[in-house]
Amino acid sequence: MGHTWTSIQQEGGALAEPSGLVFNIMRFSLHDGPGIRTTVFLKGCPLQCWWCHNPESQEFQPSLMYLEDRCRRCGDCLAVCPNAALALVDGAVRTSAACLRCGACAEACVAEARRLFGRRMTVSEVVREIERDLAFFDESNGGVTLSGGEPLSQPLFAEALLRASRDRRIHTVLDTSGFAPQEVLLHVSRHADLVLYDLKFIDPDKHRDYTGVSNELILSNLQALVESGRPVIIRLPLIPGANDSQEQVRQLAGLAWALGLRRIDLLPYHRIGIDKYRRLGITCRVGGLEPAPDANLDRIAAELRQRGFTVSIGG
Repeated sequence: MGHTWTSIQQEGGALAEPSGLVFNIMRFSLHDGPGIRTTVFLKGCPLQCWWCHNPESQEFQPSLMYLEDRCRRCGDCLAVCPNAALALVDGAVRTSAACLRCGACAEACVAEARRLFGRRMTVSEVVREIERDLAFFDESNGGVTLSGGEPLSQPLFAEALLRASRDRRIHTVLDTSGFAPQEVLLHVSRHADLVLYDLKFIDPDKHRDYTGVSNELILSNLQALVESGRPVIIRLPLIPGANDSQEQVRQLAGLAWALGLRRIDLLPYHRIGIDKYRRLGITCRVGGLEPAPDANLDRIAAELRQRGFTVSIGG
């Protein structure tokens, strides 16, 4: 994490236009900032959160998903694979390590049983998609949100997207875990009208256990971001049995209050992404975890409100 903004620019080269790996553009989002928003999800994340509901976002390359229940076993994907990486085994199409993630099989599959998440797009291409929703932004005071994955893992692309959107007078939001070189965070966030800062744990051991990385940089970056004057909202993904105890919520509330932050968005755990793990061929570490009862969420929200915070459930 020692890269400076200058070294990142040099590594990026003198490209005429930055491009990046995008795995989804979601329209009419109501939980990623104010108003109706278009959320652009960038590929790649340095964290490995146990409960991640977008596991297709984690790799820093395209991810191939296989929906076995949709597969017609027609063999079209096997015929077009340029590296013979597919084989029909026990009635299902299996992918070997020879796969190049080129997407030829997904294009050939009329049943959409094979899907490639992550395609390279230029800033202009993404902005054209964003501009399709200008009318909704104007009516709702909405805009564009960059999320992921971790958008700061593609810093040149993220900065260029935010800047291009702002140039078109589109409200911009950066949704980040804060795990990036501080210079990168401060530079990219200059082009965001609002930063949604996802905090998982204050306890460093639990943070490393559940995400794979230390939270030292994340916490120091949050302080630096607040001191820079950028508007920040803390978002807390509430994971039953992991970070929803009274003590852990109080720790987060104490930090937020000390930094002068008075709004916390609670993001309840859900199971929407569970099937994605199986379809991607990776292990889900919280497969049996159930969402918390509404009463638990209401209790945490009420406690935070009593402490003086504005609280939203669901973003």
